[in-house]
Amino acid sequence: MSTRDRATGRSAPIVALAVLLACVGCAGTKPVREGPNLGRAATPAEVAGWDISIAPDGTGLPPGSGTPSRGAAVYEQKCQSCHGAKGAGQPNDRLVGGQGTLASNTPVKTIGSFWPHATTVFDYVRRSMPYAEPQSLENDDVYAVTAYLLQLNGIIGENDVMDARTLPKVKMPNRDNFIVVYPTKR
Repeated sequence: MSTRDRATGRSAPIVALAVLLACVGCAGTKPVREGPNLGRAATPAEVAGWDISIAPDGTGLPPGSGTPSRGAAVYEQKCQSCHGAKGAGQPNDRLVGGQGTLASNTPVKTIGSFWPHATTVFDYVRRSMPYAEPQSLENDDVYAVTAYLLQLNGIIGENDVMDARTLPKVKMPNRDNFIVVYPTKR
């Protein structure tokens, strides 16, 4: 049974709605906003700070470069506590190994076994790592860490330099094993 307003005999929700609608047009009141009115709109500068997506073809890659040897030093300082020595995992995800396991009963999804594009490794590291300080690495350090992880997975050589020109050319081992759900229309 619904609660009724004693004066009108109408149910309470209808009375509340009528009061709300009547107040929308009242002088001196603010119009009703859509949504819960939480937070505020992001400023253009805040949006620009997160508008850093890198496409699989490398579109959006910034200037800079890095080598596996430089990446090893950055990794040891910024990544190893979460991802283990040489990307072996623990306490967080394993980053190295797993090649040939995806079709098994115990697949190991790592950069070397699962990721389809080297550019998305750069994008993820740049955007999200280190976990406690996302976006704190300089572009040269992100290129270096990406190069180090690719080298640990046997994808590039220890002397290869990764930059906006070379990184998109890296062919990942699992690149051709993804199904395109929405193919590009021609």
